[in-house]
Amino acid sequence: MILRPATAGDARAVGDLEETLFGTDAWSLPTVVSELTGPGRCAVVALEGEALVGYAITLAGAEVVDLQRIAVLPGHRRRGVAAALLDAVRDAAVEAGARRMLLEVSATNTTALAFYERSGFTGIDRRRRYYRDGADALVLARDLP
Repeated sequence: MILRPATAGDARAVGDLEETLFGTDAWSLPTVVSELTGPGRCAVVALEGEALVGYAITLAGAEVVDLQRIAVLPGHRRRGVAAALLDAVRDAAVEAGARRMLLEVSATNTTALAFYERSGFTGIDRRRRYYRDGADALVLARDLP
């Protein structure tokens, strides 16, 4: 697996992964381009050969960085891809001066919740009916070194 900074040229592959994984909550292609290249963003992709198998995107604001998305193709999960992506964007956030990372995750996504807990995140808030399917979002935070 290779990790590298994402570029606008990755937008189509990231958009395809968005549709596969997030369905009605997927970002549109213009949103993907904006998230990959916009100000304050850090975007990293994971590649297996030529295939994009995962990505992570953050948005920095002063001393806080928001994990906007982290996604891995189902066939590549449980191989350390998500952990490597999270480490990469966390390290970039620390280098940029961030002191805390925040994220939102569906309260029904027990696999993601366990991953974030293992990664040092704790719950700080709940947003009722945040997702289109009616699920609540849990807001998680982690202090950065």
